[in-house]
Amino acid sequence: MAEPIEIKTDQITLGQFIKLANVVESGGMVKLFLQDYTVYVNGEQDQRRGRKLYINDQVEIEEVGIFIVTKEA
Repeated sequence: MAEPIEIKTDQITLGQFIKLANVVESGGMVKLFLQDYTVYVNGEQDQRRGRKLYINDQVEIEEVGIFIVTKEA
């Protein structure tokens, strides 16, 4: 089951999302993290920190978990 991660805006970058999901501690670690781990956005591999994510997008990070972008109520 995908873990929901709430955002306040309509979109978020993959780098910001990884930090928000507490996968890494700081934004500076995101670049290195994406070099070492395979990330899939909606089933397609994508390692770009600037990739825009929208509500209901699914992010799967190998060895970490599956997350879904949700709108904060």
